[in-house]
Amino acid sequence: MAQVREAIAAAARAVVLPDGIGKLTCSGYVPDAVTAPHFFCGEYTVEFDKGMRRSYDDVELTCRVLVGKGDDVAAQRILDALLAGSGPSSLKAAIEAARGAPGEAALGGACDDLHIKRIQGYRWYDHAGASYVGADLVIRIIGEGDAP
Repeated sequence: MAQVREAIAAAARAVVLPDGIGKLTCSGYVPDAVTAPHFFCGEYTVEFDKGMRRSYDDVELTCRVLVGKGDDVAAQRILDALLAGSGPSSLKAAIEAARGAPGEAALGGACDDLHIKRIQGYRWYDHAGASYVGADLVIRIIGEGDAP
């Protein structure tokens, strides 16, 4: 999972935010503190042995994106752009672009396939003593069960 988490964070860095917003910071793990806007990979669940002889496991990885709330409406507009299904600011588009061509492994070989299943928890979050508007992205990842 370490390689998958890092590859998803790297794919998310391809997001292009609206002018004047700066860059999206991304990390494969939950950070102690964030530099907003920030995307990070969080908790995950694994269903082992979805195919015979450990042929594949099914993972749901919950990632979170947090945006500073300097201006309530402006922050939510930035978040809306990040959560859009397409476009240059879309996390879904950026992450799913790392799936590779048909027949290729996703995330540079870190898994077989992935897709964004849903967005949930659009709300205010407290993280390391600061408040942000944010949401979770749930990513389904399929990979070989016998991979180290």
